[in-house]
Amino acid sequence: MSRLKARYQQEVVPALRKEFGYPNTMAVPRLIKVVVNMGLGEGTQNAKIVDAGAEELAKITGQRASVRRATKAISQFKLRKNIPIGAMVTLRGIRMYEFVDRLIAIALPRVRDFRGVSPRGFDGRGNYTLGLRDQLLFPEIDYLKVDKARGMNVSFVTSARTDEEARRLLQLMGMPFRQN
Repeated sequence: MSRLKARYQQEVVPALRKEFGYPNTMAVPRLIKVVVNMGLGEGTQNAKIVDAGAEELAKITGQRASVRRATKAISQFKLRKNIPIGAMVTLRGIRMYEFVDRLIAIALPRVRDFRGVSPRGFDGRGNYTLGLRDQLLFPEIDYLKVDKARGMNVSFVTSARTDEEARRLLQLMGMPFRQN
């Protein structure tokens, strides 16, 4: 069992039941999935950039990345239909808990001048999105083989009904939110 999942079952569930008064353990909010998205807009000129980004995303998450393609042409962006423009991974189960554990314990503390993640990334329905500036935060990526720093979005989809429940869930799981 993952270290974070064990912590969730032993510490987070009882704390949330006590704090919010849930009638049983199945009503307690939980992580459903984590979606990691890397936009590769410069891939319109060079297709190798998309392959390199998908490969880096696969190294980071431990799961093969899905290459996302443009759905329609936009002439101002020199974008044609079906051109690859990004890579995405949806994590569930054990891989999700392992990735979140590595993100919280290893990657986020490596951010320069880190004071915590922004608490404003909630969408109103209990989901949280975090933006990372480059992929070099993760130790799986070799610094010498990276041609360009690329950012990514990490979306945490929870079963919480409100942002406050989701914020408390992520706090108890170890997410370092910035204090205002």
